[in-house]
Amino acid sequence: MNDTLVIIPTYNEQDNIVSMIEKVFSLEQGFDLLIIDDNSPDGTADLVKNLQKKYTENLHLIQREGKLGLGTAYIKGFKWALNHSYQYICELDCDFSHNPEDLPRLRKALIDGADVAVGSRYIAGGGVHNWPKRRILLSRGASIYARLITGIPVQDTTAGFVCYKKEFLENLNMDKIVFKGYAFQIQMKFAAYLMGFKIVEIPIWFKDREEGVSKMSSNIIQEAILGVLKLRWNAFFESYKK
Repeated sequence: MNDTLVIIPTYNEQDNIVSMIEKVFSLEQGFDLLIIDDNSPDGTADLVKNLQKKYTENLHLIQREGKLGLGTAYIKGFKWALNHSYQYICELDCDFSHNPEDLPRLRKALIDGADVAVGSRYIAGGGVHNWPKRRILLSRGASIYARLITGIPVQDTTAGFVCYKKEFLENLNMDKIVFKGYAFQIQMKFAAYLMGFKIVEIPIWFKDREEGVSKMSSNIIQEAILGVLKLRWNAFFESYKK
């Protein structure tokens, strides 16, 4: 077993899952993988099971009964990772919008003293490929809005390419993490900030998916807008610590 677990939530990712798994396992730095599949009707989980015959010790699969959301998938993965004594736990999209080759840099940031390493599009050295201007403005605007309301010292507050040191997750009351989409990513960073853990940003280049269908929806955007206000209000009355 390696000391770092990469969690990949999936729903209808048959076009990407095999190449993503092979890519992660090709990296010189060893990583274990946990795929959390929400009952994909396209057979994503079956493809993972086939690859488990090849990667018997390092590829793991959790199948859920339905489409339960990104945030709940990661929370389930975090608990699984802690139960299996991983030191570093990473989030990664399956659609190659995040480059798996950046995983060693995020992991190194944790080794060098960070508690949370954020793959950031919006610091020097980072950026976005293949996005229309409208989507870039929406994304950057959401990050600025969340930062202004919450005070999180992070430029890319909605980033979904993140690695955590186990000590943060061990001390986090995960029952308080209630959001599913962009708001989930903001809430995790907000919790780390309020709890006094060190967050660093590592520049990455983000690109739009080339295969499969985006999971973005108006509900996810609405959750993020209203969720940020709820996060700030609730912080006056409750703690994220266990």
